[in-house]
Amino acid sequence: MQFISTRGGLEPSEFSAILLEGLAPDGGLVVPAELPRVDAATLESWRSLDYAGLATEVISRFATDIPRADLEAMCRAAYSAENFPTEGVVPLTELDGGITLVGLSEGPTFAFKDMAMQFLGQSLEYVLARTGRALNVLGATSGDTGSAAEYALRGKDRVAVFMLSPQGRMSAFQRAQMYSLTDDNIHNIAVEGVFDDCQNLVKELSGDLAFKQQHQLGTVNSINLGRITAQTVYYVWSWLRASDAVAPEQRAGFEISVTVPSGNFGNILSGWYAKQLGVPLRRLVLAANENNVLDDFFRTGVYRPRSAANTHATSSPSMDISKASNLERFIFELVGRDADRLRGLWTELSERGEFDLSHEQARFADEFGFASGTSTHADRVATIRAVHEATGVTIDPHTADGVKVAREHQEAGVPMLVLETAQPAKFPEIVVEALGAAAPLPDDLAAMLELPQHVTEMADDAEALRAFIAERATA
Repeated sequence: MQFISTRGGLEPSEFSAILLEGLAPDGGLVVPAELPRVDAATLESWRSLDYAGLATEVISRFATDIPRADLEAMCRAAYSAENFPTEGVVPLTELDGGITLVGLSEGPTFAFKDMAMQFLGQSLEYVLARTGRALNVLGATSGDTGSAAEYALRGKDRVAVFMLSPQGRMSAFQRAQMYSLTDDNIHNIAVEGVFDDCQNLVKELSGDLAFKQQHQLGTVNSINLGRITAQTVYYVWSWLRASDAVAPEQRAGFEISVTVPSGNFGNILSGWYAKQLGVPLRRLVLAANENNVLDDFFRTGVYRPRSAANTHATSSPSMDISKASNLERFIFELVGRDADRLRGLWTELSERGEFDLSHEQARFADEFGFASGTSTHADRVATIRAVHEATGVTIDPHTADGVKVAREHQEAGVPMLVLETAQPAKFPEIVVEALGAAAPLPDDLAAMLELPQHVTEMADDAEALRAFIAERATA
C-alpha cells in the first residue's frame, strides 16, 4: 500500500513514513493511493475475532510495510484490558426508538479519541525505535484529542508533545485531564482564540518545511492518517456486532446507517473508508452543533468556513470547529482525485472565503452516502433527558447531538447506530441542566480536578510558538 498527497506533491510513500509526517510536504493531506477492499467472505471470516484481532486485520490493509507479527503486537498492546477494561472494548447498547449506541469511551481518557490514539502511540514508538528518529508532536485540540494524545504518548522515549488548546473553550474536566499531567515530555499551550486558530498554527508550522525538518515535527491530529485507519476498525466491528443476529445467508446485504457527531470530519471520514473497504453502510449521517458549517455544506454544496469571531462556544465544545481539516480528503474523492482541481478550489476558498460545489451536491448522498443535520443546546438538553427517562442511560452532549440528528434520518428496516464520543461525567453542567444531577465521577477522577495544572498561555502568534518549541524539542 502506497500513500500520496491530495495536492499531488508527494512521492508514493509507505505507511511507516507517512505516520510521522502529518501534512504532506506540499501542504496537502495524505491518502491511500488506492483504497483497500475486502469481499463479503473476508468480512464474515472476521466475525469471531476479538477487537485487537480485528484491528490487526483492518489496519494491515493499510500498513502493508509493517510485519504482521509486529502489527498484531501493537494492536494487542493498544487494545489491552488495562487500556479498555470493558468486555469487548466497544460495547453496543440499544437505546429507545431503535437507536443503538456504539460505546467508544471506555479508554484511558473516556473519549472516542482513545480508540485511535492508543494504536498511534504504539505505532509511533515502533517506527521511531526502528529508524532512530525523534518526534516532536504538534497538535491542536478542542477537548478530547489533546488528552487522548498525551495519555498515549506520556513518558515515551524520543517523543515530545506540544498540544495547543483554545483558552477557556474546554470543559473543566478536559482541562484537568490535560493540564494536570507532569510528564517532562508533555507541553500544554493555551492559545488566545478558538480551536481553528490553534489548528491554523499547527498548519503554519507544519508547512514551514525548514522548521519542520529541523525540529522533527509531526502531528497526531485527525489529519494524521494513522488515526483515520485505526478509527475505521470500529465501523467494521459495529457492523459485525449489529449483524450477529442476522441469518448467515442474509448478512452480505445487511445494511446499517451510522450517525457521527462531527467537528473536524475525521471520524465520519473513517466511516467512508470502511464503506469503501466493503462494510455495508447505507448512510453516514453527520451531526453538527451550532457551528454547522459542515451541515450547511452537505445540504447546499457551498463550503463557507466561519471566522474565529463567528465560531460559537457551545455546550458540546469538542465540536466547536468551523474549518474541517479532513474535508479536503472527501473533496479529493469528490473531484475524482484531481489534485489540480482540488488546489483550485482551495485557492478559491482563500480568495473568496468559500467555494461552490452545489452542482455536485446530489452526489453527496447518492454516491457517497452522506447526510447531515444540526442540533442546538436545547436539543442536547432535551435529548439527554429523553434518553435517560426512557432507558436510564446518561449520554454526553456531543452524543446527544448525534442521537437527535439520527432520529431525523432513520429508515424502516435499516438499523441506526450512533457513535458515542465521551463519558457524560466530563460535561457535568449540561447533565445537571438536563437531569438535575451530574453523572457520578469515580473518586480518583474527582481528585484529578483538584490537582495543580501546568499550562503555558500564549497569544495566537506563530513566532512565539516556534521559539517555545525550539527551546523544548526533543532530539
